[in-house]
Amino acid sequence: EVQLVESGGALVQPGGSLRLSCVASGFTFSQYAMFWLRQAPGKGLELVSTISPNGDTWNVGSAKGRFTASRDNAKNTLYLQLNNLEIEDTATYYCAKDSSGRQRGQGTQITVSS
Repeated sequence: EVQLVESGGALVQPGGSLRLSCVASGFTFSQYAMFWLRQAPGKGLELVSTISPNGDTWNVGSAKGRFTASRDNAKNTLYLQLNNLEIEDTATYYCAKDSSGRQRGQGTQITVSS
């Protein structure tokens, strides 16, 4: 059974930084591309970042230049470093095994507010 457990969300001021973590189990983590998605209040799921099995990354939209995905295959752990956070980044953040988010964790909440 695929399990994904995110952590690291918090209340942060605009311009602040956070690092999210996602521990994966139930599949061979090192063989899969992984994804970060988010869902803002009242909106649908939005793909934020993709990371290949060997660590190549692609960011989408406003995440470009501010968010960095990384992974530690030895620890079955995915990370998302978020810098220069904006109020519009307020959302629940999910790690997922597929780009649509069908197989995703329970999420971790980031609230950006002054």
